Amino acid sequence: MANVQSSFESAPHPPPKNDAPWVTRLFSRQASSPEYQELKFSLHRSLLHRINLEAVAVLPESQVRGEIRIAVQRLVDEEATPLSLTEKDRVVDEVLDEVFGLGPLEPLLSDYSIADILVTTPKLVYIERHGRLSRTPVEFKDNAHLLRIIEKIVSRVGRRIDESSPMVDARLPDGSRVNAVIPPVAVDGPCLSIRRFGRSPLSTQSLVNNLTLTEGMLKLLHAAVGARLNIVISGGTGTGKTTLLNALSSYIPETERIVTIEDAAELQLQQIHIARMETRPPNVEGRGAVHIRQLVINALRMRPDRIIVGEVRGEEALDMLQAMNTGHDGSLTTVHCNSPRDAISRLEVMMGMANANMSMQSIRQQIASAVDLFVHISRFSDGTRHVTHLTECVGMERDVITTQDLFLFEKVGIGPDGRVQGQFRATGIRPRFYDKLRTAGFVLPPDLFQTVVEIS
Repeated sequence: MANVQSSFESAPHPPPKNDAPWVTRLFSRQASSPEYQELKFSLHRSLLHRINLEAVAVLPESQVRGEIRIAVQRLVDEEATPLSLTEKDRVVDEVLDEVFGLGPLEPLLSDYSIADILVTTPKLVYIERHGRLSRTPVEFKDNAHLLRIIEKIVSRVGRRIDESSPMVDARLPDGSRVNAVIPPVAVDGPCLSIRRFGRSPLSTQSLVNNLTLTEGMLKLLHAAVGARLNIVISGGTGTGKTTLLNALSSYIPETERIVTIEDAAELQLQQIHIARMETRPPNVEGRGAVHIRQLVINALRMRPDRIIVGEVRGEEALDMLQAMNTGHDGSLTTVHCNSPRDAISRLEVMMGMANANMSMQSIRQQIASAVDLFVHISRFSDGTRHVTHLTECVGMERDVITTQDLFLFEKVGIGPDGRVQGQFRATGIRPRFYDKLRTAGFVLPPDLFQTVVEIS
């Protein structure tokens, strides 16, 4: 097949984007000027008019990039706008980002120290790094430009976003979670939120090194996962529930079959034998939606050893807990809440949403017999995240679900540098499931439940 250059004919011109190092480049005044933005888009349009997309589609991406780079450089040379060599290189890179990537977001996505990318308006883009929010010089040309990038993201995973369906959850190829909202729901124009995940999942040892939890807490969690206890990870938005779930899942033996269920697939499990399922929104006619509850019910027919639900937030809680009670022990899930006791209340509410005509006592009995351990994680003012509770679900006393804390993180103040000070403290209580851990081959030292670790 002829090379890509032969696929070009004469036509208009397009635009460029951002290049590395991105901070230096993006703070350039010209990079955000209207003239510069218009140049990028005119070059982009010209490139799309000149290129034979059918010829490009069958070529390796590395070859396509090289050929298109040459074509864009020609277009830049044809421009009447005087540009230095550095500016020409930047324009070329930014046009390639528009063609192959996500436009102005590409420099941010290449920086793995960034945890969140928050596009509030085309001219307001924020990032979170090391727990701190800061504004970036990244800008989109206008609402239409931002909307085009959003559509590119959601179309890759078979989802859609338009006025009839103005909200969408999607994911990037690296597993990063994406949420987009457009008018009429978004008042000031399209909004885009990207929750990043590291290039590789955090290891359990990294969580200890980061003081997310202590070595003793990790030993207990390792034993709990290995002994097939049912674990609910709770916490607020952005506290690291999914990260912790990924880390704990590494303790599941390779010999077990895992079925995962998510709204948007983002779990990064390391095992091989995994059956992954993802919900599906309704089509244009409002039909064909597949909800988490349907997937949980279907998972029971897939001969799972473990069921992992990315997050329970509705009536699927009933089916999840029933699965835990009917032989699918060792299951894990997450839930949004402010404490382990709040997690129980939320599970009660969500089970009530299933319209099963169950009494509150029956609901609580289901929860008490299904859940063995609550792991609560919180994010603090300095951006650090700590597991604040390891709480055992003991059982029922009359109409109340009883729990006991095994480990706690207690905040005692803020240091001169703004860092949170506190201590991880074992309560001295040996869990009632201790014998179950021992019979599964996990022998924990008695002093494990007596330790105190200071954070200063």
